[in-house]
Amino acid sequence: MLLVLRIILAIIVITLSVYGLVSDNHDIYPYMSLFLGLMILVIGISEFKAKRQAIAIMCIFISVFILFVAAYEFLVR
Repeated sequence: MLLVLRIILAIIVITLSVYGLVSDNHDIYPYMSLFLGLMILVIGISEFKAKRQAIAIMCIFISVFILFVAAYEFLVR
């Protein structure tokens, strides 16, 4: 289940990134940050399940930071 969720989130992030680069639309960057943070959070959870604690903790801290930045982007715009 986590693998499927990770793949779906990765496809969403890649699609939003390519669309933002091609169309020069900067309004979708908060959404891209949101989905990127969720994807890294899912990676961290799957690393916890695989008993790789150091990588899992690092991924969770990074995802919290990215989600904080995404929330800030939503509130500022």
